[in-house]
Amino acid sequence: MTIGKKLLWGSMGWVLGGPIGAIVGYAIASMDERNTRQGWGQTDAFQHQNYPRTKPGDFIVSLLVLFAKVMKADNKLLKSELDYVKQFLRQQFTIRQTQEFMVLLKDILQQEYALKDVCRQIQRSMDHPSRLEIIHILFGLSASDGEVHPEEVRVIHTIANYLNINQSDYKSIKAMFIGDSSSAYTILEIDSTVSDQDVKKAYRKMANKYHPDKVSHLGKDLQKVAEEKFKSVNNSYQTIKKERGLK
Repeated sequence: MTIGKKLLWGSMGWVLGGPIGAIVGYAIASMDERNTRQGWGQTDAFQHQNYPRTKPGDFIVSLLVLFAKVMKADNKLLKSELDYVKQFLRQQFTIRQTQEFMVLLKDILQQEYALKDVCRQIQRSMDHPSRLEIIHILFGLSASDGEVHPEEVRVIHTIANYLNINQSDYKSIKAMFIGDSSSAYTILEIDSTVSDQDVKKAYRKMANKYHPDKVSHLGKDLQKVAEEKFKSVNNSYQTIKKERGLK
Protein backbone atom coordinates (compact mmCIF):
# COMPACT_ATOMS: atom_id res chain seq x y z
CA MET A 1 0.00 0.00 0.00
CA THR A 2 1.50 3.28 -1.10
CA ILE A 3 -1.00 6.07 -0.59
CA GLY A 4 0.49 9.12 -2.30
CA LYS A 5 2.18 11.69 -0.08
CA LYS A 6 -0.03 14.48 -1.37
CA LEU A 7 -3.16 12.55 -0.39
CA LEU A 8 -1.69 11.19 2.82
CA TRP A 9 -0.25 14.38 4.30
CA GLY A 10 -1.69 17.20 2.22
CA SER A 11 -5.37 16.35 2.79
CA MET A 12 -5.20 15.15 6.40
CA GLY A 13 -4.77 16.93 9.69
CA TRP A 14 -6.29 16.01 13.05
CA VAL A 15 -7.16 12.47 11.95
CA LEU A 16 -3.48 11.51 12.17
CA GLY A 17 -3.64 11.77 15.96
CA GLY A 18 -5.84 10.22 18.64
CA PRO A 19 -7.66 6.86 18.37
CA ILE A 20 -8.24 7.14 14.62
CA GLY A 21 -4.52 7.70 14.05
CA ALA A 22 -3.80 4.62 16.16
CA ILE A 23 -6.27 2.50 14.14
CA VAL A 24 -4.81 3.58 10.82
CA GLY A 25 -1.27 3.31 12.20
CA TYR A 26 -1.91 -0.30 13.16
CA ALA A 27 -3.27 -0.98 9.67
CA ILE A 28 -0.26 0.62 8.00
CA ALA A 29 2.09 -1.33 10.26
CA SER A 30 0.31 -4.59 9.51
CA MET A 31 0.97 -3.99 5.82
CA ASP A 32 4.66 -3.51 6.64
CA GLU A 33 4.89 0.02 5.27
CA ARG A 34 7.76 1.10 7.47
CA ASN A 35 8.39 4.27 5.51
CA THR A 36 4.86 5.65 6.06
CA ARG A 37 3.81 4.36 9.43
CA GLN A 38 6.06 6.63 11.50
CA GLY A 39 4.04 9.29 13.28
CA TRP A 40 0.58 7.89 12.50
CA GLY A 41 -0.30 7.09 16.07
CA GLN A 42 1.32 10.17 17.55
CA THR A 43 -1.00 12.67 19.13
CA ASP A 44 1.37 15.42 20.19
CA ALA A 45 2.31 16.44 16.65
CA PHE A 46 -1.24 16.90 15.42
CA GLN A 47 -3.88 16.88 18.10
CA HIS A 48 -3.12 20.29 19.54
CA GLN A 49 -3.28 22.09 16.21
CA ASN A 50 -6.33 24.13 15.33
CA TYR A 51 -8.21 22.79 12.29
CA PRO A 52 -11.32 24.93 11.83
CA ARG A 53 -12.40 22.92 8.80
CA THR A 54 -12.18 19.23 8.08
CA LYS A 55 -9.95 18.31 5.16
CA PRO A 56 -11.14 15.69 2.63
CA GLY A 57 -8.60 13.15 3.87
CA ASP A 58 -9.77 13.56 7.47
CA PHE A 59 -13.35 13.00 6.36
CA ILE A 60 -12.64 9.88 4.28
CA VAL A 61 -10.46 8.15 6.89
CA SER A 62 -12.99 8.92 9.64
CA LEU A 63 -15.71 7.54 7.39
CA LEU A 64 -13.79 4.30 6.75
CA VAL A 65 -13.49 3.71 10.50
CA LEU A 66 -17.25 4.25 10.93
CA PHE A 67 -18.06 2.21 7.81
CA ALA A 68 -16.40 -0.78 9.47
CA LYS A 69 -18.59 -0.52 12.59
CA VAL A 70 -21.81 -0.33 10.57
CA MET A 71 -20.77 -3.17 8.24
CA LYS A 72 -20.11 -5.47 11.20
CA ALA A 73 -23.30 -4.51 13.07
CA ASP A 74 -25.38 -7.42 11.74
CA ASN A 75 -22.45 -9.87 11.88
CA LYS A 76 -22.42 -10.09 8.09
CA LEU A 77 -19.97 -8.66 5.59
CA LEU A 78 -21.90 -8.27 2.36
CA LYS A 79 -20.52 -7.80 -1.13
CA SER A 80 -23.14 -5.09 -1.72
CA GLU A 81 -21.65 -3.10 1.17
CA LEU A 82 -18.10 -3.44 -0.13
CA ASP A 83 -19.34 -2.45 -3.59
CA TYR A 84 -21.05 0.62 -2.11
CA VAL A 85 -17.86 1.73 -0.38
CA LYS A 86 -15.79 1.09 -3.50
CA GLN A 87 -18.21 3.06 -5.68
CA PHE A 88 -18.29 5.90 -3.13
CA LEU A 89 -14.49 6.08 -3.03
CA ARG A 90 -14.25 5.86 -6.80
CA GLN A 91 -16.26 9.08 -7.05
CA GLN A 92 -13.57 10.87 -5.05
CA PHE A 93 -10.31 9.17 -6.04
CA THR A 94 -8.44 7.39 -8.81
CA ILE A 95 -8.72 3.64 -9.31
CA ARG A 96 -5.31 3.16 -7.66
CA GLN A 97 -6.19 5.26 -4.64
CA THR A 98 -9.56 3.53 -4.31
CA GLN A 99 -7.84 0.15 -4.25
CA GLU A 100 -5.48 1.39 -1.54
CA PHE A 101 -8.33 2.68 0.60
CA MET A 102 -10.19 -0.64 0.18
CA VAL A 103 -7.12 -2.46 1.48
CA LEU A 104 -7.08 -0.07 4.42
CA LEU A 105 -10.79 -0.66 5.08
CA LYS A 106 -10.38 -4.44 5.05
CA ASP A 107 -7.63 -4.15 7.64
CA ILE A 108 -9.74 -1.82 9.78
CA LEU A 109 -12.56 -4.39 9.62
CA GLN A 110 -10.29 -6.86 11.40
CA GLN A 111 -9.66 -4.50 14.31
CA GLU A 112 -11.66 -3.93 17.48
CA TYR A 113 -11.82 -0.37 18.80
CA ALA A 114 -14.01 1.82 20.99
CA LEU A 115 -16.67 3.53 18.88
CA LYS A 116 -17.20 6.21 21.52
CA ASP A 117 -13.53 7.26 21.51
CA VAL A 118 -13.45 7.46 17.71
CA CYS A 119 -16.64 9.52 17.60
CA ARG A 120 -15.40 11.86 20.29
CA GLN A 121 -12.35 12.65 18.18
CA ILE A 122 -14.56 13.30 15.16
CA GLN A 123 -17.03 15.38 17.16
CA ARG A 124 -14.29 17.58 18.58
CA SER A 125 -12.60 18.22 15.26
CA MET A 126 -15.23 18.03 12.51
CA ASP A 127 -17.79 20.72 11.73
CA HIS A 128 -21.52 20.05 12.05
CA PRO A 129 -22.41 19.94 8.31
CA SER A 130 -19.68 17.33 7.77
CA ARG A 131 -21.00 15.24 10.65
CA LEU A 132 -24.50 15.38 9.16
CA GLU A 133 -22.99 14.21 5.88
CA ILE A 134 -21.44 11.22 7.66
CA ILE A 135 -24.83 10.08 8.99
CA HIS A 136 -26.35 10.39 5.52
CA ILE A 137 -23.58 8.32 3.93
CA LEU A 138 -23.78 5.65 6.66
CA PHE A 139 -27.50 5.20 5.99
CA GLY A 140 -26.63 4.92 2.29
CA LEU A 141 -24.26 2.08 3.18
CA SER A 142 -26.92 0.34 5.26
CA ALA A 143 -29.47 0.59 2.44
CA SER A 144 -27.03 -0.67 -0.21
CA ASP A 145 -28.35 -4.25 0.02
CA GLY A 146 -31.96 -3.12 -0.29
CA GLU A 147 -32.63 -3.45 3.44
CA VAL A 148 -31.76 -1.18 6.35
CA HIS A 149 -30.96 -3.72 9.08
CA PRO A 150 -32.19 -2.82 12.60
CA GLU A 151 -28.75 -3.48 14.09
CA GLU A 152 -27.16 -1.14 11.57
CA VAL A 153 -29.74 1.51 12.45
CA ARG A 154 -28.88 1.02 16.12
CA VAL A 155 -25.17 1.56 15.43
CA ILE A 156 -25.82 4.62 13.25
CA HIS A 157 -28.06 6.04 15.97
CA THR A 158 -25.30 5.48 18.51
CA ILE A 159 -22.80 7.19 16.20
CA ALA A 160 -25.17 10.13 15.73
CA ASN A 161 -25.49 10.52 19.51
CA TYR A 162 -21.73 10.41 20.00
CA LEU A 163 -21.29 12.95 17.20
CA ASN A 164 -23.68 15.31 18.97
CA ILE A 165 -26.29 15.13 16.21
CA ASN A 166 -29.68 16.09 17.65
CA GLN A 167 -32.64 13.73 17.33
CA SER A 168 -34.52 15.92 14.86
CA ASP A 169 -31.59 15.95 12.45
CA TYR A 170 -31.06 12.20 12.90
CA LYS A 171 -34.72 11.39 12.26
CA SER A 172 -34.74 13.71 9.25
CA ILE A 173 -31.85 11.86 7.60
CA LYS A 174 -33.20 8.44 8.61
CA ALA A 175 -36.56 9.27 6.98
CA MET A 176 -34.74 9.78 3.68
CA PHE A 177 -33.99 6.04 3.69
CA ILE A 178 -36.77 4.52 5.81
CA GLY A 179 -39.95 6.10 4.54
CA ASP A 180 -43.57 6.05 5.67
CA SER A 181 -46.63 8.24 5.24
CA SER A 182 -45.15 10.96 7.45
CA SER A 183 -41.61 10.90 6.04
CA ALA A 184 -41.96 14.21 4.21
CA TYR A 185 -42.78 15.96 7.49
CA THR A 186 -40.04 14.12 9.38
CA ILE A 187 -37.44 15.17 6.81
CA LEU A 188 -38.52 18.81 7.29
CA GLU A 189 -38.43 18.24 11.09
CA ILE A 190 -42.05 19.27 11.62
CA ASP A 191 -45.33 17.68 12.66
CA SER A 192 -48.09 17.07 10.13
CA THR A 193 -50.40 19.38 12.12
CA VAL A 194 -48.34 22.56 11.63
CA SER A 195 -49.65 25.49 9.65
CA ASP A 196 -48.87 26.12 5.99
CA GLN A 197 -46.71 29.07 7.02
CA ASP A 198 -44.69 26.84 9.34
CA VAL A 199 -44.22 24.36 6.51
CA LYS A 200 -42.68 27.09 4.38
CA LYS A 201 -40.45 28.25 7.26
CA ALA A 202 -39.30 24.68 7.91
CA TYR A 203 -38.45 24.21 4.25
CA ARG A 204 -36.32 27.36 4.17
CA LYS A 205 -34.54 26.29 7.37
CA MET A 206 -33.79 22.76 6.14
CA ALA A 207 -32.79 23.93 2.66
CA ASN A 208 -30.21 26.17 4.32
CA LYS A 209 -29.02 23.44 6.71
CA TYR A 210 -28.53 20.83 3.99
CA HIS A 211 -27.32 23.14 1.23
CA PRO A 212 -24.36 21.49 -0.59
CA ASP A 213 -22.26 24.62 -0.10
CA LYS A 214 -22.12 23.76 3.62
CA VAL A 215 -19.65 20.98 2.80
CA SER A 216 -17.83 22.65 -0.09
CA HIS A 217 -14.59 22.40 1.90
CA LEU A 218 -14.73 18.61 1.52
CA GLY A 219 -14.35 18.87 -2.25
CA LYS A 220 -16.61 18.95 -5.29
CA ASP A 221 -17.32 15.22 -5.35
CA LEU A 222 -18.50 15.07 -1.75
CA GLN A 223 -20.49 18.23 -2.39
CA LYS A 224 -22.34 16.27 -5.08
CA VAL A 225 -23.11 13.54 -2.54
CA ALA A 226 -24.55 16.23 -0.25
CA GLU A 227 -26.95 17.21 -3.01
CA GLU A 228 -28.90 14.00 -2.26
CA LYS A 229 -30.01 15.38 1.11
CA PHE A 230 -30.85 18.71 -0.48
CA LYS A 231 -33.00 16.96 -3.10
CA SER A 232 -34.79 14.98 -0.39
CA VAL A 233 -35.71 18.23 1.34
CA ASN A 234 -37.01 19.71 -1.91
CA ASN A 235 -38.95 16.54 -2.78
CA SER A 236 -40.51 16.46 0.68
CA TYR A 237 -41.60 20.06 0.38
CA GLN A 238 -43.13 19.41 -3.03
CA THR A 239 -44.98 16.39 -1.62
CA ILE A 240 -46.46 18.44 1.21
CA LYS A 241 -47.31 21.33 -1.13
CA LYS A 242 -49.21 18.95 -3.41
CA GLU A 243 -50.95 17.31 -0.47
CA ARG A 244 -52.05 20.67 0.95
CA GLY A 245 -52.65 22.42 -2.36
CA LEU A 246 -50.04 25.06 -1.59
CA LYS A 247 -48.60 27.38 -4.19
